[in-house]
Amino acid sequence: MNPVLRAAPVSTLASVAFGGAIGALARHGLAVALPHEAGSFDTATFLTNLVGSLLIGIFMVTITEVAPRGERLRPFLGIGVLGGFTTFSTYIVGIGRAANAGAALLALVFAFATMAAALLAAALGMYATRRLLVRRRAGKAPE
Repeated sequence: MNPVLRAAPVSTLASVAFGGAIGALARHGLAVALPHEAGSFDTATFLTNLVGSLLIGIFMVTITEVAPRGERLRPFLGIGVLGGFTTFSTYIVGIGRAANAGAALLALVFAFATMAAALLAAALGMYATRRLLVRRRAGKAPE
């Protein structure tokens, strides 16, 4: 067994697994709700990675600045739910399918648009969360 897994408590592994199942089911639900054909823009994967990246940005600031002792929350939400929800492996498969269907320009646009949007969404989530935290902290007057 991998030494890192051996060192992780069973409760941590269980939270990652449970969170991953929730995230993967949410991703599947979005893919079912927004089907696409090879050679067309994969809206479900694009939105999954966009929303997931935004939530990752929000979560990372929250977990490091508001609740740094979230030992159970970090593996459940960060690795499990959001790791299971975001789907960069499907993103790569989608690029290949579009290219194989003769839509090379779409594959290229999808590749760059998804990555740019995901990075921007994560940065926006981090920025907005930090701004909210600063406002919240500034609103608390010392007693």
